[in-house]
Amino acid sequence: MSVNCHCRDCQQASGSAYSADIVVPTAAWKLLSGNPKFYEKKAASGNTVSRAFCADCGSPLFVKEAAIPDIVTINVGNLDDPSRYSPTGDWWVSSAQPWAHMNPDLEKFDTQPEA
Repeated sequence: MSVNCHCRDCQQASGSAYSADIVVPTAAWKLLSGNPKFYEKKAASGNTVSRAFCADCGSPLFVKEAAIPDIVTINVGNLDDPSRYSPTGDWWVSSAQPWAHMNPDLEKFDTQPEA
């Protein structure tokens, strides 16, 4: 699943209007190298969210939610080829900034849909 998340937490973590993310099953994902640093907080959903950052440069890498341990959310900007990213929806449009352009063809969710 590929989404643009407009929640305030993703806005603050990305420093932009939204976070471009790919959501994958935890079982299908593996960290190949490095030792990221983690920051935990309670998100707007009420769930505890762990955000992983590169210990060297500070780039956001991936997100795990305690309430949804079966998925990991990968920040697209760190992919080898982010040009292949093709979002299928917008999450948390209820928190979207009024100046942020959203593709009208993408499915919209007021919050985060159930996994």
